[in-house]
Order: sequence, then C-alpha cells, then structure tokens
Amino acid sequence: MDIYLKKIGVNAHIAFKEKIDTKIKNKVLSKYAYLINKNKFKIINENKKDIKFARKKGLKENFIKRLNLDLKKINQIIKSIKIISKLKDPINVTLSKWSRPNGLKIKRVTIPLGVIGVIYESRPNVTADVSSLCFKSGNCVILRGGSEAYFSNKILANLFRTALKNSKINPNYVQFVDSKNRKLVDVLLSKMEKYIDVIIPRGGKNLVKKVLKLCSVPIIGHLEGICHTYIDKEANLNSSIKIIHNAKLRNTSICGATETILIHEKILKKFINPVLNKLINEGCVIFGDKKIKRTFEGNILNAKEKSWSKEYLSAKVAVKSVKNVIDAVNHINKYGTMHTDAIITKNKKVAKYFLKNVKSSIAMHNTSTQFADGGEFGFGGEVGISTNKLPPRGPVGLNQLVTYKYEVYGSGQIRK
Repeated sequence: MDIYLKKIGVNAHIAFKEKIDTKIKNKVLSKYAYLINKNKFKIINENKKDIKFARKKGLKENFIKRLNLDLKKINQIIKSIKIISKLKDPINVTLSKWSRPNGLKIKRVTIPLGVIGVIYESRPNVTADVSSLCFKSGNCVILRGGSEAYFSNKILANLFRTALKNSKINPNYVQFVDSKNRKLVDVLLSKMEKYIDVIIPRGGKNLVKKVLKLCSVPIIGHLEGICHTYIDKEANLNSSIKIIHNAKLRNTSICGATETILIHEKILKKFINPVLNKLINEGCVIFGDKKIKRTFEGNILNAKEKSWSKEYLSAKVAVKSVKNVIDAVNHINKYGTMHTDAIITKNKKVAKYFLKNVKSSIAMHNTSTQFADGGEFGFGGEVGISTNKLPPRGPVGLNQLVTYKYEVYGSGQIRK
C-alpha cells in the first residue's frame, strides 16, 4: 500500500520537473474537452455503474443527485475546461518589482504550489475541474475520489492522461489512485509529506475532520458551510423574497446554501410571512426563534441553540430576529464558519459595515449566497472553497493555486 502511493508520489515529482509553456497547456486542455465530448456516452455508462453501486449501498437521493452525470452535466464540464484553457496562465507572473538604493533589483514572481493531493467525495466533475485547474497552474495532482464514484472518476482521469500523452507530456501530471481501499487515504494524509505539498479535501464534515486530524502537510479547504443571509430593515421586500428563496432552495446540498436567515426585528410583520411562505410552499422546514414564531401566521418548529450552528444541506432553515446589523454580524461571527454571508439592504452605509465586519471569506450584498463558486466568480472552476485565515480564501481557482518567490538581481553587491 505504502509502496503503491510512494510510486505515485515519485512519478508526480518527476513530472513536475517538466515545465510546460502556455500554448501546450491550452492544447492539452482543448484535447481533454474534445475527448470528453467524444466519449460522453462511455462516461455516462461508467457513471451508471457508480449509481447502481450507490443505490445498492442505500445512499440518499441527494447524494445520488450529486453523483449523477447526464449530458447536461457533461456539457457543463466541457464548457468549464474550455473557459480554463482561455484564462491567463498564472505562472511566472511578476506581482511586483522594485529597486533598492544599493542597486539590487527585486521581483516577486508566481510559481506553482507543486504536487497537490485532492481527496473528494461523490461529485465526478471534481476530477475534470481539479485536473484542469492544477495542470493550467503548473501543478501535478494526485486524485483520490470516493469509492461511490470510482468508475466515473477513473474514466475522466484517464481521458486527461490520454490528452497529455497525445501532446507528448508526462501523463503523471495527473494521477488517479486506482483503489477503493480506504486505508490509502490515511497513508496519503500522514505518510506522504515527502511527495505531496498541499492537500485539498472536498466532501462532507467527516472527511474534512479526518483530514484535519491526520494531515501532515498544509490544507486548503473548509469544514462546514454555515452561511447566513441577513434581511436589514431597509431591504426591498420583493428582492428579499427572491434572494432568500434562491439562497436556500436553488440547491440545498452545496456548501454555499444559506442555512440561517436573520431578519431585522422592525420589519418582521411586513416581511416574515411572504418570505417564509415562499419557502414553506416548496417543502422547506423552518426553525424559528420566539419572535419569529409569534409573528409568523403558519406553523414552524422551535429553534434551539444548536439550530444556529447546524449545516442542514437540505430543505431546512433556521430563522432568527436581530436588533440591527451589529447584532447580525455578532451572530454570524459567533455561529458561522467564515464561508459565505450576505446582507440585503438599500442602505450602503449599513451594507459597508456588514461587509467589513463579518469574518467570512466571502461577504455579499443584495445577492444569493449560492454565488459562492469559482465558476460564478469567473475562475472557470474551483478546487473548492477555503475558509482558512491565511490565503487562499474563498473559491480556490487558477490564480489561487500558486505561490511566489523573490528573484533578486545584483551586480556584485555585498552586504556591509
């Protein structure tokens, strides 16, 4: 087991020594998009094997929904790869440069992170997105997907390797851990520091907790997405109804879905019924505090202390009344996970206070938290969302998969 993974690590380091220019990178990505399009029905057939396995295991329907690949999703994958191929190469970019009084010239220049290990669950599109982003940013990637998506991940990874071979590039820029053995994950996390520079986990809370516990290299990711939307007293009612509905119910299973709604106490009578009825009419379960329960005309459940720190990932939401924007920010900073939080208001001063004071990696004004996504940010895709206090933060796309070095140019200077 250790020998198998170490061989993958050695292969990645050999591949990483091969520096590839932008034209070749884009040629590989274009070829990859072409191969996915050419083999889309093969991909769907492999995906059917995974879905059959998932149903046999008794996995929930929302999980199977994430796992499923149809023509629409495959076309989205192809579109994402094409966008990434057209983005500016983030490597060897001069971030800043200056001269010192002694004549030394200094430049800060972007370089790849190195070998990135990605451990992920259920979503096969991650294989294509991550491979494309890592390759374009000059990084090698080791992919370890969940056993429930084994066949889907394998064919998508192998098609990338084919695209690399066709362009006479070392195929080990992208490697897929071709085993369902869960013990391999422990080895990847705890015994591969010589070979892996960064680990990115994408999956549920249990997976991320395991990564945080065992990992011996830096991690880019987040534990939970407890996202909030605050409706201020100067919010527009129709806009609030529309934004809240989208933020909660467009896709309940993503980490950017709103899990707690905060409403200014002075607008409860006007806002609470139309906002919540829109959710309830589509089967959403509401947990409300005492003021919300008193004001709302329908039936909702009692919110408890644990309701404010719950990531539901389903058609459930907690609702709380707050005194003002300061109260809202304090609540978010206490119970949130620094993922994505939004304010709905016409008052720019209040919006500015909110945006500047929530600790979130993504702070939004008058829009849905479901825009917390690398593709929606114009990154072409993402390897995940990071809530780390140190960079990168928010959606991690092409320009976040780099670090930098200082290049110092002298003409014989010595330090006195």
